Amino acid sequence: MAGGGPPFSLRVETHDGLAALVRAIRAEEDGKELRKELAKNMRDALKPGAQEAKSSIMSMSSGGLRTSPALRSSVAKKIRPEVKLGGRWSGARVKAFKTKNVRGFPNAPKRLNRASGWRHPVYGNREVWVQQRGKVDWFDRSFAGREGVYRAAVEQAMEDMARRIAARAR
Repeated sequence: MAGGGPPFSLRVETHDGLAALVRAIRAEEDGKELRKELAKNMRDALKPGAQEAKSSIMSMSSGGLRTSPALRSSVAKKIRPEVKLGGRWSGARVKAFKTKNVRGFPNAPKRLNRASGWRHPVYGNREVWVQQRGKVDWFDRSFAGREGVYRAAVEQAMEDMARRIAARAR
């Protein structure tokens, strides 16, 4: 599930039908609006998964220190569904984006998910390093067993748009 490089994501790979659907939308007079609507419907289909991932990272225990900015909420804000129609890659995915300017820890979503965690120097003592772990597989567990549900929801959004375009042709 987690991709090979940052940022990681759950990806719903679609078949050639998406490319054909996008071509049909472009041929329509109001194709730009139809494309926007299709993308919105596909994002809406993945929102429950994104919400589950956000809830999963927010349930991670904190170290008890009051530091700012808050790591868990910063990571949760960077989780969102993404849809691309056309270009090199077409499809829908839930993605955890990098957390820029959060305690100098841009790869927080990826590192918090890893079993091996990450290393960092102890505050105030640059010679002592510690190994720290987050909530292992918080992103992956959010989607485990439900990939088919999200794939079906995205494909349903595509089917609805295809039916709508076909109905216009009659």
